Amino acid sequence: MSKVLYLGGLAAAVLLAGCQAVNTTSGGAVGVERKQYMFSMLSAEEVNRMYAQSYQQTLSEASSKGILDKTSNNAKRLQTIAGRLIPQAPRFRPDAANWQWEVNLIKSPELNANCGPGGKIIFYSGIIEQLKLTDDEIAAIMGHEMAHALREHSREAMSKAYGIQVARQGAGALLGLGESSMALADTVVQYSLTLPNSRSNENEADLIGLELAARAGYDPNAAISLWQKMEAAGGGAPPEFMSTHPSSSSRIASLQAAIPKVMPLYEQAKAGR
Repeated sequence: MSKVLYLGGLAAAVLLAGCQAVNTTSGGAVGVERKQYMFSMLSAEEVNRMYAQSYQQTLSEASSKGILDKTSNNAKRLQTIAGRLIPQAPRFRPDAANWQWEVNLIKSPELNANCGPGGKIIFYSGIIEQLKLTDDEIAAIMGHEMAHALREHSREAMSKAYGIQVARQGAGALLGLGESSMALADTVVQYSLTLPNSRSNENEADLIGLELAARAGYDPNAAISLWQKMEAAGGGAPPEFMSTHPSSSSRIASLQAAIPKVMPLYEQAKAGR
């Protein structure tokens, strides 16, 4: 047996022993039903806490540089959009109503945005200004990012990574990974911000984000124009946002197929406003 196959098999065995099957969210109108496996020694609360510390550090550094934007028109737009999207999150997982949600804007040319574990949202001004995003398109990005947090994709990816790490160290190290708290916190940030999401995770975020935006009264069709703008902005190199959100030729087609499922929710929300 090759070393790769052996390691893969051992990692799978470790994951089965050390992980628990969970349903992080309900399926919603878009029908996201995939069961996830999370490392039992790494709780959602711990991940949220560690990421919150990193988030506050990012805000402090931005504030010290004078680039934390609290007053511009775009900053106010983000707050308004978040104020409509966040109340929809408990429809997918009730405990999200107790999260300490935050949304902040950093003045930077980066074409990027993120929602880390526990509902910590950051937008960079470049993505709004350079792509000339409408409110509906901002809602599409924000909903997509919120969906990653709701589905705990970061913790899921960390759980898989732990399985491989433990397999390398030996199955006997299952409950003793030997990482310091600082190293673990760094891992939380890495899997929340810098590593690409899987195709399945991206599809789930697309679908749940589409429904969140629709329920908040934002046009689901904006998800199509958003990704068209993203692709056009790539040019010779993809935007930073795309580096952690791998695109595929089927993405827009998948969104188009899902729009009829959420359009009644959008029409209902629009009529109620």
